[in-house]
Amino acid sequence: MQIILDVVNTLVETIRTSNIFISIFLGLGIIILESIFPILPLALFIATNVLVFGNIFGFILSWVGTIMGCILSFMAFRKGFSKYLYRYIDTKEIGKEVMNSISNINFSGLVLVTAMPFTPAFLVNIVCGLSKMSFKKYLFAMLLAKISIVYFWGYVGTTFVESLENPIALFKLGIILIITYIISHIVCKKFNIN
Repeated sequence: MQIILDVVNTLVETIRTSNIFISIFLGLGIIILESIFPILPLALFIATNVLVFGNIFGFILSWVGTIMGCILSFMAFRKGFSKYLYRYIDTKEIGKEVMNSISNINFSGLVLVTAMPFTPAFLVNIVCGLSKMSFKKYLFAMLLAKISIVYFWGYVGTTFVESLENPIALFKLGIILIITYIISHIVCKKFNIN
């Protein structure tokens, strides 16, 4: 727990002590990096932006950063790997069916899947980039879905940082996560999303 608190404090201090343009660049950069390298902790980076820049600007900066990172990831797979994939799956019937299903997912379904807090965003970016889904459909789905994701992780992240100093906040966070999981499970069953 102390290591996480130290990382947050170091990030916050580094961003706060830099000039405003470098601070904004760093705040945006850490979110973009997380979108490309999913092993990095999104909640921690969004919480850092919210702590440094405030609720509104920290939210906007994190939202713009995650959209930019998603687009970069989508384009890398669209331009870099999709040709090779389609050459390979042209010989495989099941591959064609899977890619057609992904390409033809309806807009609301894409938004819903992407807006769920525990959906791996990097996987959505990769799959959409490899599919024949239009960029417009992907972009608008990300613009809508990432609002709830950034808000959720901003709240969870700042609450988690508080919880390191106040165990009651950790208990509240646990309850919120359980409720979120139950709701996402119900929605998943109701809309048959698997």
